[in-house]
Order: sequence, then C-alpha cells, then structure tokens
Amino acid sequence: MTPRLKLTFTVLPDTLAICRLDGSAPLPGWAFKGPLSSVTRTRDELSIVCADDQVPHGLSCQRGWRAIKVSGPLDFELTGVLASLAEPLAEAGISTFAIATYDTDYVLVREERLESSIGALTAAGHKLSPV
Repeated sequence: MTPRLKLTFTVLPDTLAICRLDGSAPLPGWAFKGPLSSVTRTRDELSIVCADDQVPHGLSCQRGWRAIKVSGPLDFELTGVLASLAEPLAEAGISTFAIATYDTDYVLVREERLESSIGALTAAGHKLSPV
C-alpha cells in the first residue's frame, strides 16, 4: 500500500451547488458566476458545480457544499492525491464530490460536515492553510 501523502489545503469561503441538467441542455450563463465553477457534459447529463446562490430554483441540484482545495500546482505524476483525502473523510463517514483541474484537486463536502472534514484531514496529517 502506498503511504498517504501529506497535503496542504485551504477551504474556499463560498457555498456551492452540484446541479444536473439534461445532456443536451445549453450551457447556462449562471453556471460560470462565482469563484469556482466546473462543467462536465456527457451524453446523459450536463453536470454543473457553481455558486449556490446563482442556481435558479426548481432545478435538480444538491445545495450546501463547500470546497476543500489542495494547494498546487500538483505534478501529473503524483499518485494518491484524492485517495489521501478521501480515505480519512470516508473513515469519518463524510461523503465527498471530487473535481480535478489542470493544477490541483478539490474535494467538496457538505457544509454541515465542514468542521468534521477539517478535523479528519488534519488528524490524518494534512495541513490547513488560511485562504
């Protein structure tokens, strides 16, 4: 088993939503407002992560998520980044939603579980850095 990485992370201040639209839906302008947005399209769905307060009411979405950002940039050859975060969170019973970018990784957790998430990650040897 590969040893867990010890990572530095920050917590972004904004509350996020994870939304699902039909795979053929046009890209909505509200998806790109706010400090973090991620859009993934497949044949089956258009998945959007964006600022919670920008999402129109009545859409299929999960609201109330917070983002934990791994300090980067991360080397593409680095292995076990998400596992090093997901494992202690899973052991604490915390569900996650992961986003990867070119430079780094983000793990989203429910806002009401944020403090528990920070505790689980720091107990696993990760370091919380101020924003």
